[in-house]
Amino acid sequence: MSDGLNMSRRIRRTPYTGKVEQVGVRGFSVVNHMLLPKAFQRSVEEDYWHLREHVQLWDVSCQRQVQIQGPDAAKLMQWMTPRDISQALVGDCCYVPIIDADAGLINDPVMLKLAEDKFWLSIADSDVLLYAIGLALGRGMDVQICEPDVSTLAIQGPKSETLVANLFGEHVRDIGFFKFGWIEFQGSHQLIARSGYSRQGGFEIYLEGGHLGGDLWDYIWDAGQAFNMTPGCPNLIERIEGGLFSYGNEMTRENNPLEIGLGKFCSLDGSIDYIGRKALEKIAAEGVARIIRGIIFDGEPCPTCSIPWPIMVGQQQVGQITSGIWSPRLKANVGQSLIDRGFWEIGQEVTVITPDGQHRHGHVLKMPMV
Repeated sequence: MSDGLNMSRRIRRTPYTGKVEQVGVRGFSVVNHMLLPKAFQRSVEEDYWHLREHVQLWDVSCQRQVQIQGPDAAKLMQWMTPRDISQALVGDCCYVPIIDADAGLINDPVMLKLAEDKFWLSIADSDVLLYAIGLALGRGMDVQICEPDVSTLAIQGPKSETLVANLFGEHVRDIGFFKFGWIEFQGSHQLIARSGYSRQGGFEIYLEGGHLGGDLWDYIWDAGQAFNMTPGCPNLIERIEGGLFSYGNEMTRENNPLEIGLGKFCSLDGSIDYIGRKALEKIAAEGVARIIRGIIFDGEPCPTCSIPWPIMVGQQQVGQITSGIWSPRLKANVGQSLIDRGFWEIGQEVTVITPDGQHRHGHVLKMPMV
């Protein structure tokens, strides 16, 4: 495997890793101690156009599930998030920021409500399993918490609905956005959600039973060839343009939900209790010191942003690019950044200093950018 990683059992393979190797993966990242394919034979720009026009198959098993089940499951879920989940129904997928006692973001997962006493958290890159176990022990809650044998496979792009309906039945067309239903595969009952880490539409299959992974990949892959399917992965251009954030890049425990634009997912009226409530209400009352924004800036296509790039107004640093890339649609470089109060108005002119030492002119954009 020529992935640039020193492999060991601490970096977990997925039920689909062998398949992505066969179709030409040329790079991995590690999320939740598991491999995430990051590049195939096409360039990021070619992949971007293909995702917008056709359909792709993504191994996103690194979206590990934290299963919380038992009499106090709903209580623990509510204690972990400022979002009021009391109205969530079985079959709902809910975006739920998870915070600590200081309102710092622990994670921004999708909560799937499987039953009144059973939830999955489809997590970004941090150890929510251990956090949930610690909170449950500390509060003496009657719950069982584990990481089930669930490996997510995403089908993304405008042709995904027709493909998935052909494979698993017309009923999948009735699944609403951020809702889930069920499909049958080789005698097993599998969860499928209308969701995914792109703005192009699609589904995610939460496969229970890793032994079925190779067969599920082949079943979708073979049928997908009639739709010009290719292997894929979250596309950086599409993610930045679409205003999709990455935990560990745009946000960490140093950030709170309000400055990341997640205020609509936060109850601030005292009607529910959760860890970090007083801290979050205090931040809301005082006003945030920075807000996440899009940045568009000129010059040649920028390099990969592995170290944040300063954003300046005059001699003052007012933010930093946390993710950036060339946008073929906007014909400019685009990025995401937390911008300080007083400088976050749309249209604010800024200077981005890239690693080559260039001072590039830009301005603040709303998100999504296109």
